[in-house]
Amino acid sequence: MKTAFVFPGQGSQKVGMLQDLYNAYPIVKQRFEEADEALGYSITKLCFEGPDTELVKTANTQPAILTASVACYEVLKEQGFTPDIVGGHSLGEYSALVAAGVLDFKDAVYVVHKRGEYMQEAVPLGKGAMAAILALPREQVVEICQQVNDTVGSVQAVNFNCPGQIVIAGETAAVETAAEKMKEAGAKRAVMLPVSAPFHSRLMEPAAVRLKEELDKIQVNDAQIPVVANVTGKILTNASDIKESLVTQAANPVLWEDCVAEMVNFGVTRFVEVGPGKVLTGFTKKINKEMELANVEDIPSLEKTLEFLKGVR
Repeated sequence: MKTAFVFPGQGSQKVGMLQDLYNAYPIVKQRFEEADEALGYSITKLCFEGPDTELVKTANTQPAILTASVACYEVLKEQGFTPDIVGGHSLGEYSALVAAGVLDFKDAVYVVHKRGEYMQEAVPLGKGAMAAILALPREQVVEICQQVNDTVGSVQAVNFNCPGQIVIAGETAAVETAAEKMKEAGAKRAVMLPVSAPFHSRLMEPAAVRLKEELDKIQVNDAQIPVVANVTGKILTNASDIKESLVTQAANPVLWEDCVAEMVNFGVTRFVEVGPGKVLTGFTKKINKEMELANVEDIPSLEKTLEFLKGVR
């Protein structure tokens, strides 16, 4: 009977997120103030007041979601609840690593801000794209990407989110071609995503190289809580392995379905999504219907989750 805390990635942000928790819990306010200090500008103002056009820029989105997620985690921790294992989707892996004691919070905020910048700069705007493929088997998605890769241009499956949802990324023309072929092959839908870069594709390799330089500058510790890595779907605890995994993650697929399966194999029966949105909760429902699910993103969801956790203590 173990509990996993999982942390969301990009796409879960919204203007006004965590405002009520910020007003109610000093630890939340403290984390936001530390993030502002680490960044040299007010991510707090951006989170609470927007504009959304600035918040959705990846160099802002990444530290914003990390700050919000870690702040939610700190509230749970203050209430006496810590996880048996942690994981995070893409950017969310950094939030998980803060929770596991691998990264210092302020270091993590700064690094993900730079990560966002480097990812955006790796591919010129308009040259890269991503699409969500619904209800097509994993093997077929990979096979069609390979065919298009050989004929049109770079495209690959980059997010294995849950059964029936895989995201592809690469050069715009190649992604569009692959999306069409997947619809012809029987995909229920193939939806182009409103993103500014082909995240987790091999086109992100320049960003990975620059990210390594940033990670080399900061302290990376062994994990105090087991962490499941996006790139392998396996548990890591060793500092050097985790660091290497983070560099690899920038330009390689996120195996989220595998991550959840690994946590279930570890003995997890309860998943708490810690941070804005309920995207990962939706994925978990589709991966394993037997899991108990909760989330924390505001005062009502916090109160509900605290009742849930107290009930299973």
